[in-house]
Amino acid sequence: MTNQAAIASDTRTVGVLLKRAKEPAIQGLSWLFVTLGAITMTIPFLWMLRTSLMEGGQANLYPPVLIPNPFVWSNYSDVFKVVPMALFTLNSIKVTGLSTLGVLISSSMCGYGFSRMRFRGRDTVFLLVLLTTMIPRSVTLIPLFILFTRIHWIDTHNPLIVPAYFGGAFSIFLMRQYFLTLPQELFDAATVDGASPLRQYWQLAIPLAGPALATVALFHAVSSWGDLISPLIFLNRQNMMTLPVGITMFKGMYTYDMPRLMAASAMVAAPMIFLFIFTQRYFVRGIALTGIRG
Repeated sequence: MTNQAAIASDTRTVGVLLKRAKEPAIQGLSWLFVTLGAITMTIPFLWMLRTSLMEGGQANLYPPVLIPNPFVWSNYSDVFKVVPMALFTLNSIKVTGLSTLGVLISSSMCGYGFSRMRFRGRDTVFLLVLLTTMIPRSVTLIPLFILFTRIHWIDTHNPLIVPAYFGGAFSIFLMRQYFLTLPQELFDAATVDGASPLRQYWQLAIPLAGPALATVALFHAVSSWGDLISPLIFLNRQNMMTLPVGITMFKGMYTYDMPRLMAASAMVAAPMIFLFIFTQRYFVRGIALTGIRG
């Protein structure tokens, strides 16, 4: 028995040592794959920056030139001379800012109701809300166009802003999942103290929902900022257009002004990149917490 115990102890020791030896190798492979993935995802952005600093003819050479010679920084200033990018930027800021505010208000209220308020058919209604994510966007474009035409909203920013105030299924889902992670005892104590559901939502749930709100805001802001289809369908006048539509104006009938097109694309992408950099801590935390409970 003594020999068997010694053998078992030695076996466990060898197993622990082997496990410790494997951990650095596994961690190293993980870092390698993550680094390769990051480089792969960065290459298109670097290629866009490289093209934006080239002369017109140099961007179409084959084999391609990796480093611009010379660096044409004037492409970025020329963007504002070709199309009214400043006006498009203001329109995009207006549409993105107001619609993001709307989706934060509506999705947080709906998510709070589905997670903390009890009413008949709550789960069924929530399931119907989730089912709307399966409806293709192209299916709703014609009915929405007819609706907005009849209420005289065509060629205004209302079709790009107002629907956000009625919530979005994915945003409501994220907010509901986050509110479910909050301790029920907090809301029970607030109820005992006489706080109404609306007061609990505003003074208790919202201050604790920073990561989820940041996640919802980032998702919607990126989607609204880069939306091309809706402005093309609902807007007619050039002075109402947004940045994605402005980028398409660098395309001619037979040719592309590739350096200025890439310069405009880099300018459009930059705000969302900086927004993600400054909110990634809340974004990652919000994504992690919203998946804890079903």
